[in-house]
Amino acid sequence: QVQLVESGGGLVQPGGSLRLSCAASGSIFSINAMGWYRQAPGKQREPVAVITIGDSTKYADSVKGRFTVSRDNAKNTVYLQMNSLKPEDTAVYYCNLQQRYGGGLIDSWGQGTQVTVSS
Repeated sequence: QVQLVESGGGLVQPGGSLRLSCAASGSIFSINAMGWYRQAPGKQREPVAVITIGDSTKYADSVKGRFTVSRDNAKNTVYLQMNSLKPEDTAVYYCNLQQRYGGGLIDSWGQGTQVTVSS
């Protein structure tokens, strides 16, 4: 079983910054990618930023130029630096760990951390 422990959420004013962290532990065998998703009230969960084992990154159009995803492979930790935050970034942010297994992919999720952007 995989455990994903997130930290770094909170309340911030528009234009401010936050840094999310997610540390993975447990049954980690073949990481394909790690990343962040978010879910706002009344909306579906959506991908925000993903970093692959080869350090390729992909961002949602709405966060390009403002958010940066990075990894510390030695610590199995993924980070999300969020700058120039906007009220529409308010959501619960979930860490995702994707692993390769038996020719397929397995997703594990963190418990979520609330990010609120408001004056």
